[in-house]
Amino acid sequence: MLGRIVAGLVVSLASLSAHAQQDWPNRPVTIVVPYAAGGPVDTVARIIGARMGEILKQQVLIENVPGAGGMVGSQRVAQSAPDGYTVLYGGSAVLAQNQAIYKKPLVDGNKDFAFVSMFADQARVLVTRKDFPADDMKGFLAYMKANPDKATYGSAGAGSGSHVCPLIIDKINGTKITHVPYRGSSGALQDLVAGRLDFVAEQIATVGAQVEAGNIKALAILGRDRVASMPNVRTAEEQGVPNLDCGSWQALLLPRGTPEPIVRRLAQVVDETVESPAVVDRFTKIGVSVPARERRTPEYLTSYTPAEIVRWGAIIRDAGISAD
Repeated sequence: MLGRIVAGLVVSLASLSAHAQQDWPNRPVTIVVPYAAGGPVDTVARIIGARMGEILKQQVLIENVPGAGGMVGSQRVAQSAPDGYTVLYGGSAVLAQNQAIYKKPLVDGNKDFAFVSMFADQARVLVTRKDFPADDMKGFLAYMKANPDKATYGSAGAGSGSHVCPLIIDKINGTKITHVPYRGSSGALQDLVAGRLDFVAEQIATVGAQVEAGNIKALAILGRDRVASMPNVRTAEEQGVPNLDCGSWQALLLPRGTPEPIVRRLAQVVDETVESPAVVDRFTKIGVSVPARERRTPEYLTSYTPAEIVRWGAIIRDAGISAD
C-alpha cells in the first residue's frame, strides 16, 4: 500500500514538473547583468530584453549585480533555482577570462550553468582623450613607451575585458601602464572625456556616441575586422600590430540543472530576438554582430566555452595577469 502511495506521489510530482516546463514562463523573467548599469553589456541586455519580453509575452527584467569582474552576479544566478526565471547575461569575461585571472573564481565556467546561446560578438576599440598626441597605433605605442610613469588607462574593474586588453597591449609593447579600475565602464568613460585618463579599451556600444561627438578619439579596432559603425577606424593588425584581438562574445545561461525544454525554449526565443530587424539595426549601430545560427545553439556554447577557457588562460598566464 505504502509503495503505491509513494509511486503515485512520484508520478504526480513528475506531472507537475512537466506542466511547469510547458507553462514556462508564467511570470516575469529576470536577466542578471553582472556589471553596472550604463555599460556595454547593460546596453545590449536592455535591447534584447525588451524584444524577448514581446516574444515571451512576459516582462523581462534587467537586474544589475556588479562586482568581482562580473562574478558576483554570475554566482547569484548559479545559486538560483533552476526554473528558468533567473538568467545570466554572461560571456567571454566571466566564463573564460576570469577562470584564469582569479585564484579562486566564484563560479566555474564549465560546470555551474546550463548553456543556452551565444548571441553576440562585440569588437573592442582603443579610444584616447581627445587631445592625446597620437592618431594611430604606432604613435600610441611610442607614447606609452616614452611615458610609462604618467600614462594611465581606465577599466570597468579588475578582471574585466577592458582591463585584460590593455595588459595584453603592455605585454606586446614591453610597458606597464598605470591601471585605474572603476565600478563599471561609465566612470572610466567620464574621466576619459574629462581628460583625466589617457585611454580605455572599451566596447563600441559604450564609447561610440562620444567618438562621434568628438569628445574622444578612436585609434584602432581591437578585433579581427573593421566594424560598420566605425568604418574608417583601422584594426590594430592593419596598423602593424598582429594578434591584438580583444573582442568579446556574449551569451545567455541558466543555472545548472534547468530542465532541457526550458533551455531549448529560451534558445529559440534568443534566435527570434537577434534576428528581429529592429534588434539587428540597433546592434549594427553599436558595433555588435550576431553569430551565425549554428553558433547560437546550446551544443555550440557547451563545446565552445571550454576551448575559450583554454585560449584565454594561455594569454592571461603569459601576460602575468592575476587577481585575488
